[in-house]
This record gives sequence, C-alpha cells and structure tokens, in this order.
Amino acid sequence: MQIMSPADWATFDWAAHTAELRTISELCGDLKIFAVIGGAHRFADDRPPHNSLYVLSDAGKLITRYDKRFLSNSELQGWYTPGTAPISFDVDGYRFGCAICIEAHFQEVFIEYERLGVDAVIFSSYGIPPDFQIVLRAHASLNCIWIGAATPVQKTHKGPAGTIGPDGNWVAQCPAKTEPGFAIATLDRDDPGHDIPLNKARPWRASARQGDIYRTQMRDDTAAEDRSSY
Repeated sequence: MQIMSPADWATFDWAAHTAELRTISELCGDLKIFAVIGGAHRFADDRPPHNSLYVLSDAGKLITRYDKRFLSNSELQGWYTPGTAPISFDVDGYRFGCAICIEAHFQEVFIEYERLGVDAVIFSSYGIPPDFQIVLRAHASLNCIWIGAATPVQKTHKGPAGTIGPDGNWVAQCPAKTEPGFAIATLDRDDPGHDIPLNKARPWRASARQGDIYRTQMRDDTAAEDRSSY
C-alpha cells in the first residue's frame, strides 16, 4: 500500500487499510490498552484524504479521529486535505489532544489545547529532528503540558520517540537505535517535581493571558504616556 505520488490514492487499497485499523482496535480491546494510530481517512468523492490519527479505546472501539490541520506545502499539492478542528479525549481522568508533524511549528495548536484543558498532546511525526525537539520542549514548558512524541524506528537517527514533561524536559526517551522500542512515562499531577509548572505557572499564565491582573493596576497618566521624555 505504498504511496509514491498523489495519483496513487486512486488505487490505494482502502479495504486493507480499514481491516488493519480494525485489527489493531480489536487488539487494544484484548490487551485493555488505549492507542493512537496513524493513518489516512478518505472522502466519499475523489478529494485527497485526511492525514489522521485514530484514537482507539481499551474496549476495542474507535473513540475519535484527529485530522491534521496545518499541512506542509508539499502535502497541499494533492497529497492531503486539511482537517478543520482540534480534538480531545479523556483517559483515566487525564485529557489528551493530538498533533501531527509540521504542526510542531505552529504554536497556536498547543496554545489552543492548553485552553481546552488538555494535560498532554500526542504528537506523531515521520522523524523528530533537532528543531522539532526544541519547539516541542518549548510548547510543553510554555503551556505546562506533557507531549508524547512518536516516530517510526527507521527515522530514529533524526531523534528518538519519547515524552516531554510540563517543565520542558524529557522524562522518557527510546534508545537512539534502529530497532523497535518504546518509552514509558507516568502522568502524575501530584508529582512534586511538576508542582511549579502544573499548580503555579499554568493557572497564573491563564490569568495573565486574560489580562485582568494587569488592567486593575494600569494608570491613565499623561506623564507615563509621554514616550519622548525620560
């Protein structure tokens, strides 16, 4: 089912694609785990599909699907159709959002998820190069959220998969080897190590963005407004 050009979507084996997703979903039910799986989502007409992440539950059901909204220039050349909205879902009292690849460079994606109250963003990319690692760590720190970054093992040389904590530091990473592996991270709001980003910085920044804490102390002063004098 390898796609070499946009025209190949016309002959893509969607039946096999759907069967694979259903099989993975059933396995999630058997193992009692949640999973977020990359794939495409087709339209009824001949438009290019969405570049998507499918969210599967521990009951073996499809919960929801995220469609990549900020497409690269090449993706817009007949490869994919952009999505329209963020998505969030809850697991064991924690709320998650999703993002894909070049969306790492769009801060509004992560700011929006923070405003939606997510605890973590599941991020998938075909390679996590150094610039992605820098901005993902920044998004995690600025928004006080966890970011779980996944990538295929054949792209590990660009940067391995792992999870970034709400303080912007990696809390778990796969070995930088071209062999299958996974990293385990615990999301814990009560972790003393994350007290400042979760319990102090995040609520304070939310208040700061609303602006009330500043407006109450602003002064209408002619001298202060004169910017041509010392």
